[in-house]
Amino acid sequence: MVKVAKFGGSSLASAEQFEKAGAIIREDKDRIFVVPSAPGKRNSSDTKVTDMLYACYETASRGKDFSVRLARIEARYQEIIDGLHLTLSLREEFEKIKKNFSEKAGSDYAASRGEYLNGIIMAEYLGYPFIDAAEVICFDKKGNFDAEKTDAVLSKRLSKEGRAVVPGFYGALPDKTIKTFSRGGSDITGSIVARAARADVYENWTDVSGFLIADPRIINDPQAIDTITYRELRELSYMGAGVLHEDAIFPVRRAGIPINIRNTNRPEDRGTWIVESTCQKPDYVITGIAGKKGFCSINIEKAMMNSEVGFGRKVLEVFEKNGISFEHIPSGIDTMTVFVHQSEFVEKEQKVLAGIHKLAQPDTIEMESDLALIAVVGRGMKATRGTAGRIFSALAHVNVNVKMIDQGSSELNIIIGVKNEDFEAAIKAIYNIFVEAQL
Repeated sequence: MVKVAKFGGSSLASAEQFEKAGAIIREDKDRIFVVPSAPGKRNSSDTKVTDMLYACYETASRGKDFSVRLARIEARYQEIIDGLHLTLSLREEFEKIKKNFSEKAGSDYAASRGEYLNGIIMAEYLGYPFIDAAEVICFDKKGNFDAEKTDAVLSKRLSKEGRAVVPGFYGALPDKTIKTFSRGGSDITGSIVARAARADVYENWTDVSGFLIADPRIINDPQAIDTITYRELRELSYMGAGVLHEDAIFPVRRAGIPINIRNTNRPEDRGTWIVESTCQKPDYVITGIAGKKGFCSINIEKAMMNSEVGFGRKVLEVFEKNGISFEHIPSGIDTMTVFVHQSEFVEKEQKVLAGIHKLAQPDTIEMESDLALIAVVGRGMKATRGTAGRIFSALAHVNVNVKMIDQGSSELNIIIGVKNEDFEAAIKAIYNIFVEAQL
């Protein structure tokens, strides 16, 4: 069996955490490829190394003295090295970083050094070969990830090494310029490595024992999710469930590789399994609840809209021309509502309204701001009658007014729109009726 083990920033924030990760890797000989993140926070008042690197480079890019900031970063790594009793020296690496910062190598280069340096330490600690991600994670000249080229290059390199540490979060353009994924991108690298290694399992080690049905900041001690499908996870990740980067699903999904979310601090916990499909019956009708605040709705009314060919295209063309993506578009016979991120829309609202009037000639347009969208997701909903009715009943019981409800044909999820101020109350009500009522 081949396992790829990715460790998050909290799992590698200190020498003590490194030792836990090392014990996990050595405990199972199948964990032959390791993907480390940069050191995260050691405590709530600490700063992530990636943020320290961004701040250091920002100082350097303004032509200011950044030596003190860089020295603090070097000290963080030296503390880990000393705590692991390694003879490794990163002095030469920090001299290169200092030179490249002075020459303004770019913020992507700066941010990537967190994973790069942690990868060197991890490889030394385990006695594994180190593979610089810049050599095997490929982006095209436009900065888009080149999945097929990466898979060919990386799979060849991994098969040659047998065991390896590949740092997460970054790769390189064709001209060797460093390019990073979005924040949390080490999850993506882990998924890419798992695909290239033709792994049996992609283990993602973090500081929680898998996915929870709801946000623990809203629900006190929510139930854990034992097994979840890729599609369910995609819906929950997109709507704010933050255990795994949403784009990390695609490489392994294509290869049919399951993901196992595990807790570095509680390795005995089973965690959550993310699979393509399962006949395992879920414990509850719903698998999870997630949501985001900060949306607004644009409600467009026009008599006989349903018989006007191309009406929807005209409306959406206005949003496209203004660079605004939409979230949901519930519609009726004479109405069409477009939900968008309020932060993207607010500065362009008048241009959008004028454009809709010009192209679509509606009777009226009304807008509402400060809305939240909540996704109720679960493969069990398809076989259960009255799910939407139970949601409405639960929300009515706590006096939450539903602004929108939208259900896809797959019956995998139901999206509910409420006011921002009702967001937490709505999630509690839905959790209580589907989970607490069954405990």
